[in-house]
Order: sequence, then structure tokens, then C-alpha cells
Amino acid sequence: MLPVSAEVKTSPVQKANFCSRLFVWWLNPLFKIGHKRKLEPDDMYSVLPEDRSQHLGEELQGYWDQELKRAQKDAQEPSLMKAVIKCYWKSYLIWGMFTFLEEGTRVVQPIFLGKMISYVENYDPNDSAALHEAYGYAAGLSTCVLVWAVLHHLCFYHMQHVGMRLRVAVCHMIYRKALRLSSSAMGKTTTGQIVNLLSNDVNRFDQVTMFLHYLWVGPLQAVAVTTLLWMEIGISCLAGMAVLIILLLLQSCFGKLFSSLRSKTTALTEKRIRTMSEVITGIRTIKVNAWEKSFINHITRLRSKEISKILKSSYLRGMNLASFFAVSKIMIFVTFITNELLDNRISASQVFVVVTLFEALRFSSTLYFPMAVQKVSEAVVSIRRIKNFLLLDEITQCYPLLPSDGKKIVDVQAFTASWEKASETPTLQGLSFTVRPGEMLAVVGPVGAGKSSLLNALLGELSPSQGQVSMHGRIAYVSQQPWVFPGTVKSNILFGKKYKEDRYEGVIRACALEEDLQLLEEGDLTEIGDGGTPLSEGQKARVSLARCIRHGLKKKITILVTHQLQYLKDASQILILKNGKMVKRGTYSEFLKSGIDIFSLFEKGNKQSEPSSALGTPTMISESLGPSLQSPRPSLKGAAPEDQDPENIQVTLPLEDRLEGKVGFKTYKNYFTAGAGWSVILFIILINIAAQVSYVLQDWWLAYWANVQSDLYFGGFVKEDEDAVFILNWYLGVYSGLTVSTILFGITRSLLIFYVLVNSSQTLHRKMLETILRAPVLFFNRNPIGRILNRFSKDIGHMDDLLPVIFQDFIQTFLLVIGMVGVMVAAIPWIAIPVIPLGIIFFVLRWFFLRTSRDVKRLECTTRSPVFSHLASSLRGLWTIRAYKAEKSFQELFDAYQDLHSEAWFLLLTTTRWLAVYLDVTCAIFVTVVAFGALILVATLDLGQVGLVLSLTLTLTGMFQWCIRQSAEVENMMISVERGIEYTNLEKEASWEYEYRPPPSWPDEGWIYFINVNFRYSLDGPLVLKELEASIDTGEKCGIVGRTGAGKSSLIAALFRLSEPKGGVFIDGIWTTNIGLHDLRKKMSVAPQEPVLFIGTLRKNLDPFNEYLEEELWNVLEEVQLKEAIKALPSEMNTELAESGLNLSVGQRQLVCLARAILRKNQILILDKATSNVDPRTGELIQKKIHEKFADCTVLTITHRLSTVIDCEQILVLDSGRQKEYTRPYDLLQNTDSLFYKMVQKLGKAEASALTEMAKQVHSERK
Repeated sequence: MLPVSAEVKTSPVQKANFCSRLFVWWLNPLFKIGHKRKLEPDDMYSVLPEDRSQHLGEELQGYWDQELKRAQKDAQEPSLMKAVIKCYWKSYLIWGMFTFLEEGTRVVQPIFLGKMISYVENYDPNDSAALHEAYGYAAGLSTCVLVWAVLHHLCFYHMQHVGMRLRVAVCHMIYRKALRLSSSAMGKTTTGQIVNLLSNDVNRFDQVTMFLHYLWVGPLQAVAVTTLLWMEIGISCLAGMAVLIILLLLQSCFGKLFSSLRSKTTALTEKRIRTMSEVITGIRTIKVNAWEKSFINHITRLRSKEISKILKSSYLRGMNLASFFAVSKIMIFVTFITNELLDNRISASQVFVVVTLFEALRFSSTLYFPMAVQKVSEAVVSIRRIKNFLLLDEITQCYPLLPSDGKKIVDVQAFTASWEKASETPTLQGLSFTVRPGEMLAVVGPVGAGKSSLLNALLGELSPSQGQVSMHGRIAYVSQQPWVFPGTVKSNILFGKKYKEDRYEGVIRACALEEDLQLLEEGDLTEIGDGGTPLSEGQKARVSLARCIRHGLKKKITILVTHQLQYLKDASQILILKNGKMVKRGTYSEFLKSGIDIFSLFEKGNKQSEPSSALGTPTMISESLGPSLQSPRPSLKGAAPEDQDPENIQVTLPLEDRLEGKVGFKTYKNYFTAGAGWSVILFIILINIAAQVSYVLQDWWLAYWANVQSDLYFGGFVKEDEDAVFILNWYLGVYSGLTVSTILFGITRSLLIFYVLVNSSQTLHRKMLETILRAPVLFFNRNPIGRILNRFSKDIGHMDDLLPVIFQDFIQTFLLVIGMVGVMVAAIPWIAIPVIPLGIIFFVLRWFFLRTSRDVKRLECTTRSPVFSHLASSLRGLWTIRAYKAEKSFQELFDAYQDLHSEAWFLLLTTTRWLAVYLDVTCAIFVTVVAFGALILVATLDLGQVGLVLSLTLTLTGMFQWCIRQSAEVENMMISVERGIEYTNLEKEASWEYEYRPPPSWPDEGWIYFINVNFRYSLDGPLVLKELEASIDTGEKCGIVGRTGAGKSSLIAALFRLSEPKGGVFIDGIWTTNIGLHDLRKKMSVAPQEPVLFIGTLRKNLDPFNEYLEEELWNVLEEVQLKEAIKALPSEMNTELAESGLNLSVGQRQLVCLARAILRKNQILILDKATSNVDPRTGELIQKKIHEKFADCTVLTITHRLSTVIDCEQILVLDSGRQKEYTRPYDLLQNTDSLFYKMVQKLGKAEASALTEMAKQVHSERK
């Protein structure tokens, strides 16, 4: 699915009238669709123009830029908070005023209530004036409730809307920054950290804006309530308010604790997500080395540390919610006890006014205020982390603007630069050369010489400390490790340029892609996945090359970095680098005449060649087109080049599948039982019931106590009477007991529920992790990294932070509602008449709402993944994107994905508001019915009953709809659990160990026999190996060759059972399918083509589990020619590697992986193009060492450099997955019809004769 659909539905809210907006009628058509069928992405309305990611991001970016300038001018640290406030304060303040007004209506309600109870208290059937006045108060009460209902949801919705806009704006800024990060800044951050900023940190904005205004509205309302209480009962009200003040002070302390816990938790979460990101990226390496258990243990340890911090903050949240549950009761209790001790008389109407006033404070002061403190403290931490990211170094425009005098040239003069500013030895030193149109500069040198750094300097990625670079013209760039993005092969080649058939077909031919496209089912319209699947590494390299060569290179400036020395004769000039310095520069003929030593070293390797120049060769082609540019890197505001057609950068990130229907009972059962056994769950249920019973009895008891107080007040009782004293003490004793038990049960319940639910989250994470690492490689090919990370970051984040709070809140309010309704019906049975239809209306509304809301929530979850996937993909290809000046297009794509997510999020906000408005309007009608009903039936009612029912009805107004909303929110949040559980039921690979274990010494010979092997990566995928029959004898060295996509790496996949092969593979008398995967994989060593390194020290990458001595490690580094380079590093083997090992060259990374494979000393060694990024001389030395050290071992070498396999005993030639030839190299070269012979001849006469001579020599030695 493309991020921007052709048929976009405009949002009906744009044309909706005032009433439709107020009561959300414009959403009714969507609810009708949702009621009939599952909602699809096409059903969503387009995002409002003012909510578009680009508009919001640029607006906030403007304020941030102003703040940066101000901070620079005043020599201060810039504040992101200030930029945010300047951007949003006006709109947000208006809704603050409305919030104040809305809470004001809550304070007025008890006054009307008091007047009504006063009427009942002084009831006179003959006083019609008093009755009419009472009706007026009832009408006032009903109006207040209705106004509150409408205002409350209007404010909440708009404040959430501001939160959404702020989140979207900050995400835009984070991605924009990611595209501009300098190379040194890239070393300070990781993909995992940026994903964490985009998933968890920005979420705080959605939450903080909802409650922020209560930081001032809460205390103001408390002051207003205190004033009214003072007017009612005098000084004793201060005792109750003292409880509130103590609580608020406690909440502030909690806020500070939250802040420090949040910082610690975030750092641990980031570390876990970063490790998870590395695991997903390097899953192939982890599987072939059988490291799954070790990584599960490592991530589980990180998760345990994270959970210990989450538990602490959860307990604080639990205390917050327990205080919300009990605080109004404590305040009422303390106030009445104080009143009693002061010997003050109080009437029943005053009792219930006091109760209702304290209840009015319940939400704003005891729920929203602490929530605001908590969310603000968390948001401050997040803003600080985001600010630190936004202040990282950006890539600078390194080169001065040159006059446009018609020259097309690359001119480098005395260029010196370092990646690390603190480094004493520069990466490049004193380089000077000039390249003109039509010329090709070839750059050669050993591994780590600085060749790729030179290209980075020309791309503007490496700033000079001395010297200068002058560039005229646009740049096309092919990186050493090819980068493709999710989309079609065609869109990867065009990369935003207009499609011109002739030119396109010419490029396909020039890059030898015709045969590859024929092999793909849908040709150039084949969708490429996140990691480049289904293309082989060679095919990815040729697609990258095709992207670069849109025009012929005849009149262009070409700079070719290569290890393929046979191409040097075509170069106009050659530059030899070693240790960052220019050893020599000249033409091919000049080098031949002078016979320089270094060149002669390369001469030895000159015979080593590959059929395609596209492989392992970072190339840069500077197009001499258009005017000179200040820098090869564009600014985002620059106009697109004249043939740029942004329509063609079509990044395709399909939405993942969604479950349908309601979240089943099984999901709830699995969730709860993951955290505790049934006995604990039963205990929680009993504690909940006990807490609720004590709470309800307290209300019930208060009604009796009010009646006694009324009798005392009106002289029915005399306080000095012994019976009266006994009764009062008895009532107060029971009342005290009930209050204490309410508090104790409430706290116990909260802490227990949080403990169980956080434990559930930990258990689910562990199960997800174990299942993910047992999933076949195919799963990772089919699912983009962002999709998997989404479940481990956002969904797990929901389970850690939001779900326990919402669940606890729902259980609490649900029981409160049940209890209140029970008390009301028991007090005045006719209340059941309006309560039953009220309940029915509520549950019908909830049922109708959830059918749509669930789908909207699932859409919100699935539209989030492409945002992360696009970010991860962009960071992998950052240098390519910048070289092609495609930042603007990629930023637009990111904005399009954000807008798609905003469509779902906006619907989530509005659908929730739709439900809340209708629930509260229904509640307002219920209040009206009860208020007028009580007045009509006043003659038959008891005073305490009337007071109790009316005060409970008011409390019920907010509570009932909050309960239904929270129940819907629980179900929506349970979708994260459902998505987590879905990842615990993935298809698994075969077991790691079977009952039958091979002997510890197996395989002691290394004889491999392939018997009619057919292999495909998925059940519905094409066969990539067809009827393969081959026997590799003990200790034999076998070379495997063929063009890219022939099935060479698939043969290794079949050997390691990365997918189960049909037919059989027999190793030393044991079928590979008869033993566990770990028993098989641990016994073979593989050095892969794509080097995978993890964050940590170099030593840890070589020997992850400390199995070898230091001396052994240095020996193996010497064998792969890396010892000198590692010794030169500041901390030698303890040097910390950046993400993916970016502080080593690609060749060095490949050699580290080779060293890792050699270190394992297995009988079978597989080299999968393991030296493709290494210079020929080093490659030759390594091959020699391997042949010496592994003389008795079986070695399979997959390569494009034919010289590395010419001395093998056997050569296996593959083509389109079939075995074409399998015999000795000399015999193949004698047969002029053989594929191998043709491959050798393609290298040119000199090469071919040298290889034939070598094969002959090896053949005669073995006779």
C-alpha cells in the first residue's frame, strides 16, 4: 500500500455544522460502516490540512530555529520546551479557560443539591412556593450536569488534539534531523534510540496535554470548594482540606520520583530496543552461529533491569489510583470527626453538601492533578532526550561556492581530514588530484587505506581539517554495501527520475540485469522487502549500480574505488592509497614503466578477478551536468533537479495483517495467567470485593448517621443523653472501621494488580523473544524491521505503562458504579426504573462503539509500523540518499506515513469522544429524572435516602461514563496484548536439540553428500536449488562459482537448514534433518558475505562468550591480516564498535567475521565471498593461511574471484539453481564448452592464460 492513496476521503468534520461538531454526528456514517464490516484503511478520512505532518513539523521547526539563534546569541543552552510553548500556547490556553469553566460547573452542583435536600428536610406539603423553588434548583442541577457533559469532552478532545499535533511535529523534526546527522553524530546514536524517541518518548505529548491544565485548575477548584465548605460547616472543613494538601504534597514528591525512574527506565528500554534492532538485522549470523540462547539471556537480563524500574513506578501509580479511590472518603471522615470533636451541630443537607463538594474534587484534585504531575515529569525527561538528539552535529556544507565558469571538474588540494577530531593520525592526509570530464580515476589500496573515506570526503560526509575540495556538477553514488529500499526493482533504479524507456533498457543491459529480471516472477515490478529480499547480494549491487548509471559514463567524471586490478588499464589515472596517504598517482603505463614495489604487490593479485565490476566496489560518478554546486549535499529547501520526478520514489511498506472481531476471553486469560497463578487471581478478586463492600457500606452508613445528625440538629435527640452518646459513638466507631478498611483494601488491591500485570508484560516479552528467535529466517525476510520493532517497543510499552493503569482504573470504577447503583436501588427501590434503561442504553452504545473502535485501534497499530520501517531503511541508506539529494522526497514519504497514522489516530480520538458525549448526555437525562422524581415522591422518602441517592447520582454522572470509556479503552489496549500473543504463536524452525544427539567429535571427517536436494525459502516460493547431487570428500577444498542469483548462497542456506531442504544432506554418516539445528550449526563455521557486527567491544564481537584466550584472538587476527590495524586502535581489542561496526571499513568488518569463523576450529569451514571487500593481496594471503591451517578440513569457498578457487580439488558450477558442472578445475578448463571455461575467458586473454597455467600446475602437483 502506498502512503498516499489516490482516492482520499476528505474529512466530514470540515463541512460539519456547530451541532454536528459538538455532538460528533459527522462520525455516524463511519460507525454504520464499522457495524456492517471490518474497517479498511480506505475507509479512513484524510488528515485535516492543519494536521499534516509537513505543515506541523515546519511550523515547530521554525520556532526551534529561532530558539537556537536566541540561545547562540545569549550564550545559553537552547530549550525545546520554550519552542513548544511559543508554538502552541495560544490554542492550548483557550481550552484551559474552558476546562476552568467546566470544573466550575462541578462546584456549583452541590449548592443546588444542598438546596434540594434542605427542601426535603423542611418539607411542608402545603408550601407550593418552596416546591417551585425546589423544581428550579432541580432544573439548575440538570443544566449544570448537561453543560459539564458537553464541555468536558470538548476540552478533552481538543487538548488531546493539541497533543497529537505536537507529537507529529516533533516526529517530523526527529526524522529531518536523522537525515542531516553527521558521521560523528551517527556514532553517538543508534537506530534503536531513534525508534525509541519516535515510539515511546513522543507518546508523552499525547498524555501530558490531557492533564496539564489541572496543575492550576485543580488547586483553584480546591480553593473554591474550601470557601463553600467554610460557608457550610465552618472551620472543621480545614481538617478535610489538610488531608488533600498533604496528599498533593505527596503527589509532588511522587512526581520527582517518577522523573528519575523514567530517566533510568528509558535508558534501559533504549538499550533493549537497540539490542533487539541488532538481533533482527543480524538474525542470519545469529542463526548460523547458534547464538540464539545467548541473545535471549542477554535481552532477558536487560528486560529484568528495566522491569525492576517499571515495577517501582507502577507501585507509585498504584498508590495514586488508590488515593483516588479512597481520598474523598478520608476527607469526609476527617471533616465529620473534627466537626464532632468541636461539638458543632450539622444538618442532613449540610452532610450531603459536604459529601458532594468533596466528591466534586475527586477527579480534578485526586486523579487529574497527580496524573498531571506524573505526566509532566515524564514529558520533561522526554523533551530533554529529544532536545539532546536535535542538538547532535549536522553534516556541514564543507566546500566554498565556486564561480560557475563553465568548468566541470573535481579538484582536491592538500586534503587532510579525520573521522575522530581527537585522533592524532588523520584518516586522510595531504591528498591532491584533479579529475576532468571523460576521465576515470581508479583508487586502489589495501584494506583500511582510506579509500571509502576519500569518497565520503567528496560526498561532503567528511569535513577537511586542512585543504579544500572543489566540485562542479551533480553526483551519483554506489556504496560498497549496496542499499535498496522497500519498493519495486524499477523504483529502486529510477530513484525519483522520469522513466525513459530507451535509457532505462540501456542501463538494464549495461548492468547485466536482464537475466536477473527474467528469473524474478514479476520482472522489474517485483517488490523488494526491507532487507532487499528476494535479491541476492550481487543483484542488489547491480540494482545500486543501475541507479547510478542512468546516462552513459563516456563524458562524465568517474571515480572508481576497486580491488579489481584488471580494470586499472581502463583508468585515465590511478591513485594508490595506504594508511590515508597517497603513495603514488599516475597512469597505468607510467606505473608499468616505473615498476613500483607497491604496485608489484598488487601485480601478484592482478590475476584475481571478478566477472562483474559491480561487486564490492564503491563507485562515485560525478555527473558534469548543470551549474557548480556549493556541496554535493543539497539543502532540503533546494528545488528538485530538472529530471527529478518525485512520483517515482515509491517506497512500498505494506500494512501488516490485522485480527478481526472482539478481543477474546482467551487473550484476557493468557494475559492474567502470564503474571500470576489462579490462586493469586482469586485472591485479587476477593480483595476487590472486600474493598468495594467496605466502600459502599461507608456510604450506606453515612445515610443513617445523617439521620441521627438531623435529629440532633432539630432537637429530636439530646446529645447529653446516654443513649444518644452510645448511638453516636457506635456510628462513629463503625464509620472509622469502614474508612480504615477501605484505605487498606484499596492500597493492597492496587499494588497487587500492578504487580501481576507488570509481571504479565515481562512474561509475554520473554515468550515473544523466544518465539521470534525460533522463527525461520523467512519470517524476517517478510516482515520489515520496523514492524517487528513496533511490537517490542510500542506494544510492550503499552503493556508496561498504560494497560495496568487503565485496567486498575476500570476495575475500580466498574465496582464503584455497581456499588453505587446497588446502594441507590436499596435506598429507593423505584430508582431501578430509570437505572435499567440507563444500563441498557450504555451497553448498547458500548457494543455499537466497540465494533468500530476496535478496528480503528488495530488500524492505528498497523499504520504505525511503516513510520519505523521507513526510518530504519533511511538510516541504512543515509549516504546514498544524501548523495542523490533525495532527502526532500524521503522527508515527504515520512510525512505521508505520519499522515496515514494521524488519520487512524484522529479517528481514535473522535470515536472515543463520540461515545463519551452520548454517555454523559444520557447521564444528564438520568440526573434530571432522579432529581425531579425525588421531588415528586418526596412525601414517601426518608431524608437520608434522598440525600444519599442525589449525591450518588451526581458522583455517578462522571463515573458511569468513565467506567464505560475505560472498559472500551481496556479492550483497545488489549489489542497490544493480542499483537504480542500473536508473536508467541509464530511458525517455528525445527528444534534446537533432538533426543538423538550426535557424538561430541562429530563431524570428525567432514564428508558432505548432497542427495537430490531441492530447496525453496518458503512453501509457496520458487525452487532456488533444483535436484542438486554432489559429494564433497573428507578434507576436500571445493570452490562454488556461478553468476549472481545462481543459488550459491542458497546452497549454504540448505546446508544450515535456514529453511528445510527436500532431498537429503548427509554429513559424516548422519542426515542433517535427524539432528537438532544447534547440533548441526555449531559444528560448521561460516564467514558471510555481508559482515554483521554488534555494538560492544571488538573482543566481544570476536569471542561473544569468552571461550578463547587473548593469545588465540591475536593469532587469528594475524592470520586475517588485521593485527596491525587493531594494534593501531587506541584501546586495541577493547575498542568500542559503533552500530553495525561503522567505525571499521567494510573490508575490516569482513575480516573480523572471517576471524570469528576461523576461531571456532570446526571440521567444515564455509567462506561465502568472505574476502569480496578485501584487496587481492590480502585475499591471497588469507587463502594461503586457510589452506595451511585447515589442510585436513573440508573448505567450501563461494566466490566471484576465480583465482581464489583455481587451486581447489573440485569446482561446482551452478546456474539458475541447477548443478551444471562438478569436477576438477583443470578438467573444466580443458573443455571449451564448459561454463567455467567461458567464465575464465571473459576475464581477458592475459587473465585466462594465467589462471589456466595455475590450474595446470596445481593439477600436476596433485598427480
